[in-house]
Amino acid sequence: MKVLKVYGLLLFSALIISVNQVAFATNATSQSINHTAWDKLLKENIQTQDGGKSTTIDYQAMMRDKDKLTQYLNMLAGITEPQFNLWSKQQQLAFLINAYNAATVALILTAWPDIESIKELGSWYSSPWSKEFIPLLGKTRTLDDIEHNLIRGAGRYNDPRIHFAVNCASIGCPALRAEAYDGDKLDKQLDQQTLLFLSDSKRNYIDGETIKLSSIFKWYREDFEKGWRGFFRLEDFLLAHAAEMGISKDLVEKLRTADADIDFIAYDWRLNAKR
Repeated sequence: MKVLKVYGLLLFSALIISVNQVAFATNATSQSINHTAWDKLLKENIQTQDGGKSTTIDYQAMMRDKDKLTQYLNMLAGITEPQFNLWSKQQQLAFLINAYNAATVALILTAWPDIESIKELGSWYSSPWSKEFIPLLGKTRTLDDIEHNLIRGAGRYNDPRIHFAVNCASIGCPALRAEAYDGDKLDKQLDQQTLLFLSDSKRNYIDGETIKLSSIFKWYREDFEKGWRGFFRLEDFLLAHAAEMGISKDLVEKLRTADADIDFIAYDWRLNAKR
C-alpha cells in the first residue's frame, strides 16, 4: 500500500512538472520583446519624404537620445537563444530586423557628425558590416552576421522583402521605416515597404524599353528566385508588382518570356542624414 502511495505521489509530481513546463512554454511562445523604445526613437527622429518612399534620419537628435538607444540594444542583448527560439517566425524576424537597424544607427553615431557615408567606417581590410560590436543571442555579432546568417542564411524565413526593411544608413537603401517592426503586423509592414520601394522612381524606374532596378536586385537576386509566393524568377517578382512600377503591357509580355531588358543602377552610399 505504501509503495502504491509513493508511486501515486511520483506520478502526481511528474504531472505537475509537465503541466508547469507546458504553461511556461506557452507563455514564452506567446510573448516577445517590447520594441516600444525603438519605435519611439524612430517616430521622433525620422523625417519622411514622398509619402514614405524615402526617409532621412536626424542623427543629431539620435545622438541626444543615445542613452535610450543603448538601453534598447542592451535589452535586445539580454534575450537568449532558447527564448528567441520559442517565438513565432514573425516575432523572430521583427526582432532581427530591428536589431540590425538599431545597431546600424548606433554605428553611425560613433563617428557623427564627421561622416558622409557608412563606408567610411570600414578600411582596406574590413568593411563596416564586418565589425564585431553587436551582442546578440549569446555572441558578439557583425551586421553581416545578422543579415546573411541569422536572417538570410537561417533557412527559417525565406522572405526577400527583408531587403526593403534592413537599412544600411545610405540614400540608396530602401527607406528606414518610421516605426519599429512588430511580429503581429510584420507581413503588412513588409508588404508596405516593398510597394514603397518599387514605386520609388529614384531607385527603380523604366527607361524606354529598359527596366532600371536598384543594385539590391543584382546583389540578392537569388533571394527573389527561391519560390517565395511562387516566384522562381526575378521577372515573376517584377510581374507581380508591374502596376506599382509602371511597367507597360509590352514590357509585361517581355518579362513573361524573359526577354525584358533589365539593368541595375549605381548605389548611392551617401548617408541618409538630415543636414
